[in-house]
Amino acid sequence: MAETLLEVSNLKVNFNTEAGIIKAVDDVLFTINPGETLGLVGESGSGKSVTALSLQRLIPHPPGEICGGKVLWKGRDLLKMPLQELIGIRGREIGTIFQEPLTSFNPVQPIGPQISEVLSLHTQLSPVPIREQVLEMLNRVGISDPRRSFDSYPHELSGGMRQRAMIAMALICRPELVIADEPTTALDVTIQAQILDLLFNLQTEFKMSVLLITHNLGIVAGNARKVAVMYAGKVVETAPVRELFKNPLHPYTVGLLASVPKINQQEPLIAIPGMVPDPLHLPKGCHFEPRCPKALDRCRSEYPSEKEVAPERRVKCWLY
Repeated sequence: MAETLLEVSNLKVNFNTEAGIIKAVDDVLFTINPGETLGLVGESGSGKSVTALSLQRLIPHPPGEICGGKVLWKGRDLLKMPLQELIGIRGREIGTIFQEPLTSFNPVQPIGPQISEVLSLHTQLSPVPIREQVLEMLNRVGISDPRRSFDSYPHELSGGMRQRAMIAMALICRPELVIADEPTTALDVTIQAQILDLLFNLQTEFKMSVLLITHNLGIVAGNARKVAVMYAGKVVETAPVRELFKNPLHPYTVGLLASVPKINQQEPLIAIPGMVPDPLHLPKGCHFEPRCPKALDRCRSEYPSEKEVAPERRVKCWLY
């Protein structure tokens, strides 16, 4: 197996609120190898985006706090690295496609100078070659009039064009890993497909790894090699994509797959009963136990330890 590029182990992130401490990310573990795509899936509020922000220490503090674990980038712990070193890695070695480009871009500055700033920070290039590289990247991501878009403000671009500009910013330094946090949110289906095709074509061309964060299992099925399923701040199952879709192990994963519409489906969709638990009042045992059709007595009192059931297949469930 190729040398691990990113290794996350026992990551814990808390938010201190007036009502109490919220364990947004609790004991998360996964790895990403060079050139591969890992899908991180789960319902809204499961901790996916907080996990992504934590990898580069972008969680606002306060109220957020990374209170445990390791994030090893090529063997070096990003959580213990001096901030100036980490800033040198952000954007240059690890690129990020944020969830909502309209709020991620500075609204009072054209997008060209904002993308140029990434190159200025990480290279010794002068302004003229920087501008040319940005124009080339805008053209490569499918923006039809790069020179006009270079001088356009974020609000002057359509949603699809803003997302392409965000991809251009994330890839301008040819990073080894791109974190794509819900890269097709709020886009119509046709534009979603175009953005995903663009992202994964560029992944092949630049030989990048991708951490794909989404709640859309169809996107994961078509683009990822392996998948980690999150529920209430924890990764409950990790597996190669084909194996997970063929034989899901955790009852939550089974419920997610059963709730996906299928072509020519005659029967009504099977919804997961109940609601996601209140993060301030999580169940004492397994967080999924109140909604689980296979819950055991042990599930109510003790959170399950992780079990490796096969190579690259891990699950947190007392059934195994």
